[in-house]
Amino acid sequence: MISNHLFDHLFENGQPDSWVLKTSDLQLSYADLNRATARFANQLELLGVKPGDRVAVQVDKSVANVILYLATIRAGAVFLPLNTA
Repeated sequence: MISNHLFDHLFENGQPDSWVLKTSDLQLSYADLNRATARFANQLELLGVKPGDRVAVQVDKSVANVILYLATIRAGAVFLPLNTA
């Protein structure tokens, strides 16, 4: 995985155990989000996504979409959401 200054900046001031994302169904700490985005970024790389590639996805607004967005940044790629709503 490559170093990504934007992604690193998003997490540099967060306390690992403090909540970064909270919904009625789900609570994610900075540490949880960091692990989730690492897993997604690794899967993107296994699928052949390289830094600078565009990742086009048709998604609804959701927490999973936020994780995918951050994972795409983490992998060095460009996130291209296709929201038909």
